[in-house]
Amino acid sequence: MRVLIVDDDRLVTSSLKMILESDGEIEVAGIGNSGKQAVDLYLASKPDVLLMDIRMDGMTGIEAAKIILGKDDGAKILFLTTFSDDEYIVEAFRIGAKGYILKQNYESIIPSVKAVFMGQRVFGDEIIARIPVLMNDNVSRHGMNNFDLSEKEIDIITQVANGLSNKEIAEKLFLSEGTVRNYISVILEKLNLRDRTQLAIFYYKNM
Repeated sequence: MRVLIVDDDRLVTSSLKMILESDGEIEVAGIGNSGKQAVDLYLASKPDVLLMDIRMDGMTGIEAAKIILGKDDGAKILFLTTFSDDEYIVEAFRIGAKGYILKQNYESIIPSVKAVFMGQRVFGDEIIARIPVLMNDNVSRHGMNNFDLSEKEIDIITQVANGLSNKEIAEKLFLSEGTVRNYISVILEKLNLRDRTQLAIFYYKNM
């Protein structure tokens, strides 16, 4: 698996290179320090995964990703982010990033890169929990009209996306916890989704 690393902090790129190369299955295909370099290096080397910072001077990771995805819609881009990147997270989510990991969670980097390489999406619990705040908890149900969902099912999807547990959803919607579990199982099957994370992603994609 070949991974391209792009971050404008050279200490970060050096650390990421050491971490990734500690795994025998990963080869670092190149290192860049700007959005422009991300575009040029990606197009030149066509790595399996692009691990890229969001906030960079000149061209942001978002802007670079838009260019890359415009030329290769199959690009697997995994963003490195911090909570200070709030203004970018929703936009990154919408353009088709394969995931977001926090820079400080070094132990998650290799598993996240491998998951993205295998075609999975990776969204840390911290990011999923953060999205409702960034979206101001406002939801339009118009985007869900194309799906065969009842009002109650939409209510439950909304609460899952807001980060509530089954117990908390049950208390909020005056249902039993078992009923909530059953609803979620039916919803996942109906939408052909695997788990609660994918359900949260579905919610924000169809707002």
